[in-house]
Amino acid sequence: MEATLQLTVDCADPQRMVAFWTRALGYVPEPPPGGHATWREHWEAMGVPEEELPEGAGETPESAVDPEGRGPRLWFQKVPEPKTVKNRVHLDVLVGGGSGTPLPDRTRRVTSKVEELTKAGAAVLRIMDEPGMDYYCAVLRDPEGNEFCVA
Repeated sequence: MEATLQLTVDCADPQRMVAFWTRALGYVPEPPPGGHATWREHWEAMGVPEEELPEGAGETPESAVDPEGRGPRLWFQKVPEPKTVKNRVHLDVLVGGGSGTPLPDRTRRVTSKVEELTKAGAAVLRIMDEPGMDYYCAVLRDPEGNEFCVA
């Protein structure tokens, strides 16, 4: 059997996170399967007990997918507790073009994406651009405080 990858992010507001990360990655909100109008309807048809479906759960997409089918599915799972410590796993949004792209071009691309994402609710934590290094990266927080990099 072929293995696939899903990234699950615990959060307080799945819809806000779907909106942010679809913009960040060029993903789309994942439509409910099987002709169901909502994910909640799908889960109910699967037999998920009502007590496991809090009010509002599944009424709007809580997951995002790569429209080209290349990247992993992202599922934003609502949890009651807030984020309190640094992530052990984080996402890297790769827009710079890699080491084969001149550093000024990579810097411009990263800066442009960082500007877009800060307008969408991200916050810049730090810029990694040590003198003499052929590297430029920004470390940000998404709207719920999860760290990620734009490189």
